Amino acid sequence: MITMKNELRYRSYAAHLRERYGKKVYKIPLNLPAGCPNRDGSLGSGGCDFCAPEGAGFELLPERLSVDEQLKTNMDYIGSRYGVDTFIAYFQNYSNTYLSIVSFEQAIRAAVHPNVVEMAISTRPDCVDERHLTLLKEIQQETGIRITFELGLQTANYRTLYQINRGHGLASFIDAVLRVHRYEFEVCAHVILNLPGDDNLDAVETARILSALKVEQVKVHALYLMKNTKMGEAYEQGAFQMISLEDYQERAILFLEHVAPEMVVQRLIGRAPEKNSIFVNWGTSWWKIRDEIHQKMERENRRQGTKYQRFEGFSENVTKSEKI
Repeated sequence: MITMKNELRYRSYAAHLRERYGKKVYKIPLNLPAGCPNRDGSLGSGGCDFCAPEGAGFELLPERLSVDEQLKTNMDYIGSRYGVDTFIAYFQNYSNTYLSIVSFEQAIRAAVHPNVVEMAISTRPDCVDERHLTLLKEIQQETGIRITFELGLQTANYRTLYQINRGHGLASFIDAVLRVHRYEFEVCAHVILNLPGDDNLDAVETARILSALKVEQVKVHALYLMKNTKMGEAYEQGAFQMISLEDYQERAILFLEHVAPEMVVQRLIGRAPEKNSIFVNWGTSWWKIRDEIHQKMERENRRQGTKYQRFEGFSENVTKSEKI
């Protein structure tokens, strides 16, 4: 039985890490020159319509620094500031498995450190192949370090994925999760709950699909828009409107209610860059939005997993009245 010892109404990442390791554990972001097949012409050019040229790397150290240098700098800073000595090496920006297998192995092995207990590898679901999985399994067996893949899905609505030039569909994500799980690695899915064209039903279906696939963790984002992106330009031209902050908070709670109760929630809203931004978190601090979601769940007595539907097929033992 999974308990929510942090007294929140969902299973938070901080509580999960404390239960697993018995102490605070912090993620160390690492920046590799990874690139993306949806930018260099392999799949497309320009990337996803919402993605800025720097990707998600606005808070990262420059990629010209070695993995050793980035790791040491961040460990020293975070360790002294928060009094922690246990870390997760987080290969964050772009599609890290899009590196050559030689460069990828060098980066992963450079992050092996006595104080690193996990590695989190952010990538696209269509950029994971058996070479990466086999290599990571070997490193895990050699070192005992846990491996988590952070896979960008964004939405289960395959029509929306096409409209935003994501470059892959829902099937690619499902295939990647199944393959990663065969190697006994965990999966953290990234989702954006307020993409243009999506509604509450899409959020619910996304939650159901992640649960049916037994995805272990999820990271929820709100869409932010940057200058020099297709979606940013479309927004400025009035092609679509953002849902309200109140509607986003309701959608986030609906999503939580429909995911499996054991799924770990890394975040409910993300930090976003203000420089060169057009729209970021409704002009509100991310922590305030998060706290308001907490308060709304408490006020309305709502919890993660209360509407979760376990997919186990038809059972002959179920009576007719139970089916109804």
